[in-house]
Amino acid sequence: MADNKEIIPPHYDLDAKWDACLDLTVRRFVYSSFAGAFGGLLFFRSPQTRWASIAFGAGVGIGSAYTECSRLFDGPPTKLSLTKGSEAPTQNMQDSE
Repeated sequence: MADNKEIIPPHYDLDAKWDACLDLTVRRFVYSSFAGAFGGLLFFRSPQTRWASIAFGAGVGIGSAYTECSRLFDGPPTKLSLTKGSEAPTQNMQDSE
């Protein structure tokens, strides 16, 4: 029976990706909230500003986890190329067709 079990390639294993993403999100949320709490206790006296620093830290943690998870699911972002004579990055027109 165990011989018939199909092995899913890591690229398509969504369960492992969701587990990694959930773990990363919880850890970054908690650690950055603690960092915001520590910074709030260190720098601010008002309870409102201390709570604001905790909320800011939590937002930074969730934002960085979202960025990392989207990279995990979608792959790395597309490469932008510089055209000759132009300093602003533009997307190559051949890639979009």
